[in-house]
Amino acid sequence: MQSHLMLSSFLAAALLFMNGCTSNQTVRTVDGQSIVTDGKPQIDDDTGLVSYKNTETGQTEQINRDRVKSMSELKN
Repeated sequence: MQSHLMLSSFLAAALLFMNGCTSNQTVRTVDGQSIVTDGKPQIDDDTGLVSYKNTETGQTEQINRDRVKSMSELKN
């Protein structure tokens, strides 16, 4: 588990350096997963879903707001 977290952190840092000055964010879930997003995630108050573009897959994805522990901007 810890090696998975370290790998995720390394990949997030690598993506940050490759993209230059972007405003990528990290979404941390209640189960310990870290998701690096391209830009700021959008929260839909009506549905309770958080929409984001996953930097790893390039796909737009959604997660239930109840599963999100925190969201923060990655430092350049």
